[in-house]
Amino acid sequence: MDINNPSELVLGKIEEWIRTAIVMLPNIVTAIVIVIVGYLIAKLARKLIGKGMKRVTGHDALLSLITTTVYTAIILVFCFLALGVLNLDRTVTTLLAGAGIIGLALGFAFQDIMANFMSGVIMAIRKPFKEGDLIQSEDNKGVVVRLNLRATILRSLQGQILIVPNKDVFENTITNYNTLGRRRIDLECGVSYGDDLEKVKKLTLEAVKSIKTVLQDQDISLYFTEFGDSSINFVVRFWVSFKKQPDYLGAKSEAIMAIKKIYDENDIMIPFPIRTLDFGIKGGEKLHEVWPKQMGANEDPS
Repeated sequence: MDINNPSELVLGKIEEWIRTAIVMLPNIVTAIVIVIVGYLIAKLARKLIGKGMKRVTGHDALLSLITTTVYTAIILVFCFLALGVLNLDRTVTTLLAGAGIIGLALGFAFQDIMANFMSGVIMAIRKPFKEGDLIQSEDNKGVVVRLNLRATILRSLQGQILIVPNKDVFENTITNYNTLGRRRIDLECGVSYGDDLEKVKKLTLEAVKSIKTVLQDQDISLYFTEFGDSSINFVVRFWVSFKKQPDYLGAKSEAIMAIKKIYDENDIMIPFPIRTLDFGIKGGEKLHEVWPKQMGANEDPS
């Protein structure tokens, strides 16, 4: 072959490629068949896994992530098998090594994102709460609007939107007020020292039981807690059905009105805070005794 003749070089190269292609034709056909079979298997696996995962979780983002990951992994495996059939083992090794290095680098660079992602996946499977539940995690309290794979979206009781990283929710205590379907109200109050405590207890329990939203099959109790500065204090505890925050606030408001009404009807006093003003130097002296002394001291001797 004359290296000075470009046409001969090109033709020779093309002939070499054709001969190689003819020799490799069975392997090429086999590789194509492997890729097609892999595609069909991946498609079937995505469908079956999607149906199975719907029984575990109804989280659309998580379902899409898992099925897409499985689908892509199966396709890649069959593509690597096809490359092996074509005697491109060195290429496969290089690709795997490169993917490992890239994955390791991305893991270090985005470890917080991955932590939020994994927390979101676990919570989507375990379902500690669902959309519409009132929850509290540390200082974040609100109704769950949405759980995605990076953050939990809450609507606070004041109406603001809170975007809480999944990692913070997952690693801390979660209080779900909707789990039981009911909620206990601890209402604190106080009566004067001159009132009959047995009568106070009886009337208070009657007032609470008269409220329609109070669960009568649950315990309704009253405990006197302390001798206060100007009252004997107590706490009355009762349960109400709970689906949303107004259920709790409404029942508490009705209980306050019912207790105040029955106290007024039976001359039971909820005392105002009492303060004693001491005008004496020594303390404990009566005002009518101190006043003349103070007035005499302020008079002009002349």
